Amino acid sequence: MRLITYRTSGVAGEGYTDGTGVGVMVDDKQFIDLAKHAPNLPKTLRGILESGTDWQSRVEKAVKGKSADNSIDNVALDPVIPNPQATWCLALNFQLHKDETGLERSQYPELFQRMPSTIVGHNQPLVRPRAELCKRYDFEGELAFIVGKRGRYVSEKDAFAHIAGYAPYNEGSVREFQLHNRQFGLGKNFEKSGSFGPWMMTADEFGDPYKQYIKTRVNGALKQDTQLSEMLNSLENIVSYLSTGYEIRPGDVCAIGTPGSIPGTTKLMNVGDVCEVEITGLGTLSNKVIAAD
Repeated sequence: MRLITYRTSGVAGEGYTDGTGVGVMVDDKQFIDLAKHAPNLPKTLRGILESGTDWQSRVEKAVKGKSADNSIDNVALDPVIPNPQATWCLALNFQLHKDETGLERSQYPELFQRMPSTIVGHNQPLVRPRAELCKRYDFEGELAFIVGKRGRYVSEKDAFAHIAGYAPYNEGSVREFQLHNRQFGLGKNFEKSGSFGPWMMTADEFGDPYKQYIKTRVNGALKQDTQLSEMLNSLENIVSYLSTGYEIRPGDVCAIGTPGSIPGTTKLMNVGDVCEVEITGLGTLSNKVIAAD
């Protein structure tokens, strides 16, 4: 099952107002308006995930046998979870990316956070910072997982039971600001510099993540092509490590890090470029780059 967060009015990514909803995809374009068929369910995807561990069966029951009500061509897509309690991102989680940066890494997951206002949805514009501030605005194609079950001190063997689903993620990075200090901080949090979508695919439908690939393209040219099995800290390790520090909660998001670029290419994004992050077996996140005001 694939679920989207969408709006029919207002500005995508600017919080919840009338005209927002959750949709269940029936193909790559058409979706079922969940509120129309399940008015008693929460109106947000985070709310649905928080409503109980049986959330998936209740959604599936509500849409069984229903026909599509709308198309993503008629709405604006928000990030899959527009307002997560936490968005964690990993640095240096693929050897090739570590090698191309020249940075050393710990044996532990190297984590930083992103703010909700820095992320847009599928087909929404990424904003390249002003040229006088930034010469290197880079894509980082990644897999993100969304937490579906609370947990503290989760063991690695139980980790997958806490993942509701997955989505492509573009962890857009402003390199000059990233290097201002040891905490990546502002360089990872420029306004509308990253993206998340188009949908969350439930864990049961996605299957084994390690069999899939991250493929990133800029203007159709392949820039990244790496199997997810090459990540250095596994999904199980990431879930367990995060839950050691705090109780992970439904709707929490974690982007698991980007691989290196294909030799001879760069991660650079410029105004007018279209960047696509494909996770095989899952979907493709696409965004055009525009200039900052």
